[in-house]
Amino acid sequence: MFKMHEIREIIKLVDQSTIQEFELESEGTKVSIKKAGAAVQAAPVVFAQSAQVPAAVAAPVVEVAPVTAVQAAPVAVEKPAVSAAAVDEASLLKVVSPMVGTFYRASEPGKPAYAQVGDQVTPSKVVCIVEAMKLFNEIEAEVSGEIVKVLVEDGQLVEYGQPLFLVKP
Repeated sequence: MFKMHEIREIIKLVDQSTIQEFELESEGTKVSIKKAGAAVQAAPVVFAQSAQVPAAVAAPVVEVAPVTAVQAAPVAVEKPAVSAAAVDEASLLKVVSPMVGTFYRASEPGKPAYAQVGDQVTPSKVVCIVEAMKLFNEIEAEVSGEIVKVLVEDGQLVEYGQPLFLVKP
């Protein structure tokens, strides 16, 4: 069975390439991605044959369902009004994910988190782990200051460049 982050990565790679159709079969599960018509560029359509239906993919908006193809319509998103908190966050530094993977705050369940709100960090301090393809990558802060907010939940999938922590310099 394919993991959600693997399917997302495949969709992203096909969407960014000139490939019009892609198929992959592993352990009885088949994923088939076909781009919509060449004249109109739209999100790829994904076919999956599996006993379990994974959650919806973040971007591009595509639903994965057993043996059927579904193409989601674009969703309009309202821009929130700029608040004082947003202005304060603009002055903060961000620790971002250098890769796509699963975010973990500690080295293993039950262990203390690498970094908590209020902790002082330096550029070389490990603040979390991002698991990508069975490899656990220690992520360093790359900034100095105090952690004021953790933006990601433990075990959540993260994208390349996604902010993980806000740091007050």
